[in-house]
Amino acid sequence: MTTTKTKIKKLVVACLVTILATPLSGEVFAQSLESDSLQEVAVEATTTESTSISDVLAEPELWYRSERISGNIEVGDFVVGPGRSEIEIKPGETVVQEISVTNRIAPGKIFSIEVEDMTGSADGSSAVRLTGNERGPYSIRDYISFPEDSFELDLGERARIPVTITIPPDGEPGGYYGSVLISVIQDQEGQLDAGSVPRSPIIARVGSLFFVTVRGETVTEGETISLSLINDSMWYEKGPINMGILYENTGSVHVNPYGEISITNMFGEEVGFIELEPWFVLPKSLRVREIAWDREFLLGRYNAVAKINRGYEDVVDEVSVSFWVLPWKIVGGVFFVLFLIIFSIRAFFRTFEFKRK
Repeated sequence: MTTTKTKIKKLVVACLVTILATPLSGEVFAQSLESDSLQEVAVEATTTESTSISDVLAEPELWYRSERISGNIEVGDFVVGPGRSEIEIKPGETVVQEISVTNRIAPGKIFSIEVEDMTGSADGSSAVRLTGNERGPYSIRDYISFPEDSFELDLGERARIPVTITIPPDGEPGGYYGSVLISVIQDQEGQLDAGSVPRSPIIARVGSLFFVTVRGETVTEGETISLSLINDSMWYEKGPINMGILYENTGSVHVNPYGEISITNMFGEEVGFIELEPWFVLPKSLRVREIAWDREFLLGRYNAVAKINRGYEDVVDEVSVSFWVLPWKIVGGVFFVLFLIIFSIRAFFRTFEFKRK
């Protein structure tokens, strides 16, 4: 009997313990979940706050690539490159060409970008002529663009500017020519005109030439017209001898002629040689390529022969010019010495004959 009562007591105690322990465990478990939730909320809040701060502090994304340069920076100018870009493209295609702009003027300079068409010269006096606000005969304005028309650079900073060339599907084959001009306004601080009136700011412009050839049926044609002396004189006292090669482009696209000049003396010996790197000539225009040749001592008659590759189909033109070099001081001195020698000899023989008599 006692054993049975004991078992019943143990059973009742176990039930009571179970009943009391169950809500206690549930409450602890709930607190644990609540603690984890609070930690997650805290982490989420911290992350959100951090992201917001980073978004505020982050610099805005630039539409061009920027980099720093080293070396001598404060030289008072800015540099644009490359000087010329030649691009071949099909109708309906798009090409992106980068140009670089380096600020070597002062901190915080603002640069602007614009496009002008260009043409060649009708008389060969210049390589290119910008048309300003006028549309050129081979206008590139409708096909060239950039994301924005201005940007700011710090001192010693270089920008890589993307220039986009897009030719429509119905674009006509041929050459299109223009210049991407970079401008900056330089204030002349501390410099005043008479009456303490500030001078006008200087607007500096540097251009990068763009030669775009749309593939298709084009006309490539040109010819070397002549090799001549720049000052139209056949006589020189001394060097350098300035010569000019006149090339005419009669086609619809630009050409890049190149060649060499050989110079011989009156005995037929080669005394000079000049290698001519390629130069460009725009369509429907003339261009004079100037060359200077010099030696330490020049005397007599010389003949210069130029062999110019037209820049297409390996066609070579040959043109020549002759000139004389007579240094009058040296020649005059030689004649004076000869005169003295001859005079002295004649005087000697006259005196000698007189004494014999």
